[in-house]
Amino acid sequence: MSDIHAHPALAHHFDSLEEQKEAATLGMWVFLVTEVLFFGGIFATYAIYRSWYPEAFAAASHELDVTLGTINTAVLITSSLTMALAVHAAQLGRRTKVMVFLVLTMALGGVFLGIKGVEYYHKFTEHLIPGPGFQFEKEHLRHAQIFFSLYFMMTGLHALHMIIGFGIMLVMLWWAWRGTITKEYYSPIEISGLYWHFVDIVWIFLFPLLYLIGRHAH
Repeated sequence: MSDIHAHPALAHHFDSLEEQKEAATLGMWVFLVTEVLFFGGIFATYAIYRSWYPEAFAAASHELDVTLGTINTAVLITSSLTMALAVHAAQLGRRTKVMVFLVLTMALGGVFLGIKGVEYYHKFTEHLIPGPGFQFEKEHLRHAQIFFSLYFMMTGLHALHMIIGFGIMLVMLWWAWRGTITKEYYSPIEISGLYWHFVDIVWIFLFPLLYLIGRHAH
């Protein structure tokens, strides 16, 4: 029997909520594949420049705060856990828990962005922003700017994706509060979780690339 009269969230061009969920999930996976290609190109650019100027990149990497980066990694991994718990709660139809875990996910994301803002401020005060005022040891001055250009581009794009994720979480929170998300219709939370996990995975690659590799070579 069709779900067309069973749930108001069912779009008219689908025969069932399950069919609608499969289509939406496929759409998100296709989108995430394009994101993998996008970030993959940036990672490849970073790898090429790092292979050309390993000493300069190691010296520049030494200027990053590994402690703050490690804390942010732990924060983001924890946010993936709270997001997974939000999805699980939605599957069980526990609206209050869904809202709590979504708020926790956004709070952890806020902590991550706050720490990243502190890192950016430190780079500004240390004159490590690429441009006319950039200051670094003379032998690596030019190539260190390439590192920091890539650093700000890669972490900035990641932060932008997190801000977009914030918007998605706010919509999910609103839907959960209104009762749109139910035990029968939880796919929006699940699909939002896929996006959030992807953003977390990107950071798992960024952290070692920018903060760890080659630091002891300086």
